[in-house]
Amino acid sequence: MNFDLKTLPLSTAAAEKCDLLIVLVPEGFKPAADALSTLVAHALKQGDLEAKPGKSLSLYNAPAVASRRLVLAGAGNGSAKAVRQALLACASALKGPQIKRAALVFAGAIGPDAVCAAVLAVADGSYVYTATKSKAEAPALARVTVGVPDAAAVREGFARGTGVAAGVEFAREWANRPANHATPTLLANAAKTLAKAPNIQCKVHGPAEVARLGMGSFMAVARGSEEPLRFIELHYNGAAKSVPPVVLVGKGITFDTGGISIKPAAEMDEMKFDMGGAASVLGTFRALAELKPAINVLGLIPACENMPDGRAVKPGDVVTTMNGLTVEVLNTDAEGRLVLCDALTYAARFKPQALVDIATLTGACVIALGNLRSGLFATDDALAAKLQAAGEAALDPCWRMPLDDEYAEGLKSNFADMGNVGGRAGGSITAAKFLQRFVGDTPWAHLDIAGTAWKSGAAKGGTGRPVGLLVHYLLDVARGAAAGAAGAAPAAARRRAADASTPAPAAKAAKPVRAKTVRSAA
Repeated sequence: MNFDLKTLPLSTAAAEKCDLLIVLVPEGFKPAADALSTLVAHALKQGDLEAKPGKSLSLYNAPAVASRRLVLAGAGNGSAKAVRQALLACASALKGPQIKRAALVFAGAIGPDAVCAAVLAVADGSYVYTATKSKAEAPALARVTVGVPDAAAVREGFARGTGVAAGVEFAREWANRPANHATPTLLANAAKTLAKAPNIQCKVHGPAEVARLGMGSFMAVARGSEEPLRFIELHYNGAAKSVPPVVLVGKGITFDTGGISIKPAAEMDEMKFDMGGAASVLGTFRALAELKPAINVLGLIPACENMPDGRAVKPGDVVTTMNGLTVEVLNTDAEGRLVLCDALTYAARFKPQALVDIATLTGACVIALGNLRSGLFATDDALAAKLQAAGEAALDPCWRMPLDDEYAEGLKSNFADMGNVGGRAGGSITAAKFLQRFVGDTPWAHLDIAGTAWKSGAAKGGTGRPVGLLVHYLLDVARGAAAGAAGAAPAAARRRAADASTPAPAAKAAKPVRAKTVRSAA
């Protein structure tokens, strides 16, 4: 889908040629003298329309409006959250077979974050999965014009929204595909397509390479499947080589039967979503390709299936991880941490400035937080604060959970350095404590997205979360680096000026002053 941004006040929006015109009406709407403003004001006065998010009024062949279909939608206080709620309530109108071109117009002042939210809501509401449907028709909606009072003032938010929307759609698409259409090999091929974009490179390690790396834990999980494992390595190079990367590690279990500790049959089909962490990493790189921030990012995806073959790892087996620790596999359905731990060890060789793993890791996190917020665990307060702030800004929220050392007591084993489960109580925390053993001193965060990566029931499907959170976080890091570089340059200039104005001691010749070169991340 293509999005356009243009300055389009309400006074001229009625003449916009499209199949559907959506007007977002904020609280305190002040009408002008044009026909569309008069129509909105009359609907509000008569009580046929409320400005609350989620309230709307649909009209057909409204006088003086070029579009045959018109939807007046309440936008509340005009915040990003209110705008998103308003547009998702109109999602069904966007999916009509006659709707090829739509226009979305704000009937009042609007900020960049709300415009970003509008783009994402339209993309979300109009998404249709078609990859494995024989008679599915592609969505008719091909172009959406976003009309605002001043396009220049919100251009950054619009660009951010279109970039994140591309990433979320990519993540949803791969999460939604059945496991036989999203094998580790096919997932690696999807990563390779991303490397067609500038600044992105992809390297795929097969079973032989993974064995040479000593990833015994990862290999143990993959042992029961006919599908060969893949270890996917994506590099986005937007800054100087000297700038340490942010590393994202996504759990890529493309189907999880539970292995020998097999899961119940009910809803096991949803275990195709167990690669939601991997999908979010792929989606984040798709967004990076669009937004091109000045930052270095490394994406690591350990991808395999967890199957109950005769070769599969058994409860009680002991495996050796890449960093040399041994693990007693007490439950083969706690496989996500077994593949992630080796990827986290591998990440250390890149000396990251921050390390974030994303995984549909525990049902316990769903019990704790439901499907609204992802679970956030972190060893670094500053990193946790940045991720939580990014989630709030992206309307993709998370909630910080504890990492007290006492929670690791349950991971003790009589036969190995540690077990892979720590009992039923605090299951999401003990899983995080397991992963913590493999990150060293690197600032690290773990996002448990078991409750947010997909929906069940009638709306079953991948959500694309937490692509929004991750992209907002990375953009914030890039902005911080650019601001730091910009601030350092004047400081260096002041030091040079001060040194030049200070007379050298008579007994010694003045030494030349060599200011450090500050390379701007931008």
